[in-house]
Parts: sequence; structure tokens; C-alpha cells
Amino acid sequence: MTAATLATLGWIPVALFAALAQTGRNAAQKSLTASLGTWPATLVRFLFGLPFALACLAALYLLPGRAAPWPHFTWAYIGWVALGAAFQLAATAALLRAMQERNFAVAVTLSKTEVLQVALFGVLFLAEWPTVAMVGAMLVATLGVGLLSLPPGRRLGAAWWSPSAGYGLLCGACFAIASVGYRGAALALGIDSPLLSAAWGVTLAQTLQTLGLGAWIAWRSPEGLAPIWRAWRVSLMAGSLGAIASLAWFAAYAMQGIAAVRTVGMAEVLFSLLVAHRLLRERLGRAETLGMALVVLGIVLLCLQYV
Repeated sequence: MTAATLATLGWIPVALFAALAQTGRNAAQKSLTASLGTWPATLVRFLFGLPFALACLAALYLLPGRAAPWPHFTWAYIGWVALGAAFQLAATAALLRAMQERNFAVAVTLSKTEVLQVALFGVLFLAEWPTVAMVGAMLVATLGVGLLSLPPGRRLGAAWWSPSAGYGLLCGACFAIASVGYRGAALALGIDSPLLSAAWGVTLAQTLQTLGLGAWIAWRSPEGLAPIWRAWRVSLMAGSLGAIASLAWFAAYAMQGIAAVRTVGMAEVLFSLLVAHRLLRERLGRAETLGMALVVLGIVLLCLQYV
């Protein structure tokens, strides 16, 4: 394998790292949903993640070495970031509601219906056409998601009409549009450094999300933001892991098309199953085990196209 090939494959470990960090964030956020509610638990991800994004951005400009370039911001870039921020916020809230309906591992897999949706939105908004082999890999992985989302003892039709499936499909659609927004922002910014592009994107997105959702919660909730500050320990963990995951996602979007990145990101399903089995003592049936194997196969098939 040549050095050029290794450089081309650099987005794969970045996407896998993003999926791992996102798994930890989901676990922390799930514990907050019962005590804080869906929207305050959603705000935690952005409010407590923003300082970490700001620290990363400051480090890129202040640490010794080659000076980071100052980007040229355009209205197109700001529009793409705002689109991604709004739909990421909605997707996070839908995911937390899905987690309340089913066990932890299955709730996360429901959101992974985004893979086919992100390919469609990528074609419509960014003209990024997946290859036939990529579509095949995505279909295999999505079939695995379908098996993982099937409740034991229920028919497939009933499963997909359940409230948990509805939240999962909504979450997948919102995450797909958010991914398109962030990929569009990375292309509009046009910075050679994926990390610098990620730091600016996450900082601006989480600023918009924190101000918008924070103001709404402070206005609508009798206690305002006080319950969030009281749960600062778990909130800090969720926010830091969320910021790390977002930085990695943004960096991957700057290096590769969204369909490929989100397919590899389905490794989060496997990480979530590990969390559910080892930490939350949730059991997996035969259908879920087969689904997990199909998700792995889909990811491997897609990665082989870049080797």
C-alpha cells in the first residue's frame, strides 16, 4: 500500500473515532434525559461542548508552529452551517426520544437509517453521486440496521410503525440533512486543513445551537437553566465527548463525501451494542446479532473500495 493510498484513507480512522466518541456522548446524554427532559438534555451537548470547540480553535492559532490561515467567510458558508446546526439539534432531540422508547443499542441503530437518506440528499444538494458498489454497501449495512430495530416477537410491519421507529426515521432524516449542511460548509470554506475547517465549523454551529436552544429553554422553563447546571458533572462529560465527536465528523466531511463517511460511521452501532452488553446488561437476540454482522460487512465493503 503506497503512502498516497494511506493519505487517501485518512478519513476512515477519523470517522471511526467520531463514532466512538459519539457512543460515549449518547450514553451520557441518555442518563440526563430522565432527570432533565429531552430539550435540556439536548442543550447539554452544545452548551458544555462549546468551550472545548473554542479551546481547539484557539490552540490552532496560538500554539507554536506554522500560523493557521484566517478563513474567508461567505454567506453561503454561514447558511450551510446554520442548516446543519438546526437539523443536528432536531436530530439529537429525536434520538433521545427514541432512546426512551427502546433499549440503548437499538435506539442508536434506528438513527442509522440516515445512510441511504444522506446519499439521496447528497445528490440533490451537493451533486455527490455514490458509485453502484457504494450503494450496495449502504444497502447491506441498512439491512443490518433494519434487523437490529426489529422488536422481539413482533412483525416487521408493526415494528416500523412503532413510535420508536418513527423517532428513529425522523432522527435519521435530520442527521442526513445536517451532514449535508456541514459537508457543504466545509466545501464553501475551502481550507486545506481538515482540523481547522472542523474547529471553525463546530464552534460556529455550537454557538448558534447554544444561543438558540438555550434562550428558548430559559424562556419556556420555570426553572430556566438551573437544572442543567446542577447536573454539571455528567453534562460536562456529554459536552466534551460531543465536541470531540463533532470535530472528528467535521474533519472527515472536509476529507471525503458524506455518503462514505456516514456509512463508516455506522460503526457506532457496534460500539453501542458493546456499551449495552457490557455496561447496561442489555441482551441481544439472534436477529440483532445477524444485523450487527451485516453492518460490519457493509462497512468493510465500502472501505475496500478505497484500498
